[in-house]
Formats: sequence, C-alpha cells, structure tokens
Amino acid sequence: MRQFSSMLNGLARSLRGKNSGNDDGREAAEAMAKDAKRNDLILRSSGSVNVDGSNNFASVFSKRGRKGVNQDCAIVWEEFGCQADMLFCGIFDGHGPWGHFVAKEVRESMPSSLLCNWQETLAQASLDPDTDLESDKKQQRFHIWKHSYLKTCAAVDHELQQHRKIDSFYSGTTALTIVRQGDLIYVANIGDSRAVLATTSDDGNLVPVQLTVDFKPNLPQEAERIIQCKGRVFCLHDEPGVHRVWLPDEKSPGLAMSRAFGDYCIKGYGLISVPEVTQRHITSRDEFVVLATDGVWDVVSNQEAIQMVSSTPDKAKAAKQLVESAARAWKKKRKGIAMDDISAICLFFHSSSPLE
Repeated sequence: MRQFSSMLNGLARSLRGKNSGNDDGREAAEAMAKDAKRNDLILRSSGSVNVDGSNNFASVFSKRGRKGVNQDCAIVWEEFGCQADMLFCGIFDGHGPWGHFVAKEVRESMPSSLLCNWQETLAQASLDPDTDLESDKKQQRFHIWKHSYLKTCAAVDHELQQHRKIDSFYSGTTALTIVRQGDLIYVANIGDSRAVLATTSDDGNLVPVQLTVDFKPNLPQEAERIIQCKGRVFCLHDEPGVHRVWLPDEKSPGLAMSRAFGDYCIKGYGLISVPEVTQRHITSRDEFVVLATDGVWDVVSNQEAIQMVSSTPDKAKAAKQLVESAARAWKKKRKGIAMDDISAICLFFHSSSPLE
C-alpha cells in the first residue's frame, strides 16, 4: 500500500503545473517503451517472454493464412510502465488493403498512449479531494483503467485518421488487450478476437471462461446501433450466417465485425472504436488466459483451445501448438475456404504452473 501511495504522489508531482503534461507524459511513456525493448521486456514477434522473478510467462505465435500478407500482429510488454507487477499484452487483426499497416500502427501507439493516460488519470485521481483511493482500491483502480482505455482508444483512432502514410479509409484492425496488475487483469476488447481464461473447477477439471464478447454485427445491441446510424447488416447469399456491416446505399465495405480502429468509410454508420473494458481477480485456480484472433475461434472451441494449451509440455510452444492445431482444423472444417491468419498469445499466471 505504501508503494502504491508513493507512486501516486510521484505522478501527481510530475503533473502539477505542467501545461503540456500530456505531451511530456507521452514522451516519457515512449522512452519507457524504448528502454523495455533494449532490456528484452517487449516481444513483438512469435516467441516467449519470461522475466526473472515474474509470475508471468507469455507464449506468442502467428501464422499467415492463404489471403496474402499476414495482417495479424501481437505484443507482450513485461514490467509495463516500469512497474514490476504489471504486464501489457495485445493481439491485433487487420483487414482491408492497408490492414497490416493499421494493425502494426495501433500495436505501436496503443501501449504508450495507454500508459500515459493511465499515469495522468492516476495522478489526477490522487489530487481529487473527493476520491478516496485507499477505501475501495479495487474499484477505483478499475475506473482509472477503464477511463484510461476509453481515452486511449479515442486518441489512437483519431491519430490513425490523421496519419499521413497510412490510408485507413477502407482498412482497419481489431484490438484485444490485457493489463495484468498484481492479481487483477483488465481486459479491453474492440472487434471479434477473443480472450478465454482456463480455470480449475470444483471437481478439479480445467474449464474455459470466456472473458470477452465477439463483437459481430448481428449482436442485438450492435445491430441496433448500426441500424440507428443508417448502416445495414446482412449476409451475402454465398456466406450464410456471416453478418456484415454495409453502407446505406452501397454494397461496401462488408465488415464482419461491429467495432474496429480505422474503417472511416463506415465510422458514421454504426461502426465504433469504443472498447468493452472488464476486470477479473486472478486466483490460484486460474492457470492461463488465451488471446486469439478469429482465425482460431472460427474452427476451435473454447474448451478445445484450453485443452490444447494445457496439454503442451513446453509452455514456450503453447501458442504455436494452438495455432498449428487451428490451421489443421481449417483444412478439415473449412474445405474450399482460404485459411485466415491465425495468431495467439498464451499468458500463464503462476510461475509454479504444472506445465513448467
């Protein structure tokens, strides 16, 4: 508790009297990212991250589909914001002609922007006489992270629209990210990637708990918003069951998700880049969480996914095992359909995991 309070006070002092506090904070966050990269605390490719003394172990793997360049990408950042008990990880699924550029741009800008907004929100909360950070720390932390995520996603989407070298008018990306802070995880989701927790039930079996909603256009609340904004939702004749978002008077762009960064051609017609933010307390029963793009979930169930990961003896190869299994499932279940890009992050929570 003393460490948390001293961190608040330090952040508050750094922001007092600064007219350009946000700019300074962003520069500081970007400097932290560079330091983390130099110290091998950031992974942006297939591989694994395991820092000495950390309770986290992350396995990452991505496989290109049969549609061209791989538009999926991922990131794991240990000791996020120079905090020993924090980790950030995210998976991004681009689409459209510039989708791979959009996904990588969001991957690069989102962590630093989130860190900056979190520090600023945290410091402002410590200065607010009406905010009691010590009385209900768990709930206050959640509100701070949720506010930080909402502010970050709005800023990232705005900056992407202004980007001079990336054309996001007909291209975009999903974004599924998790921040682990001690025994809490904060999940923010935009799009149709999915996070699934593997936890032990009372009878000792490993069971899946889906932590996110797949934001598809046919979800009632999503369809209602799109239709109210004059957008359209329907399936093509040769794609029964695949609902897409369309412009009012054009058979375009046909997005298969209802939330995304970019895609400004349809942003005024119901597509949004607002994340759903949730939290979960991690207990000794919780083994790991899987973050994966829809290339996995289109052919693999939640239960199958956690079984594949838990049965992999070498945790470093867990994500590869899941992705390669999904690729084989595509060939069996989706004959004649070009395989999508397939990517996954497996984040193990306990250094004493039986898979070690």
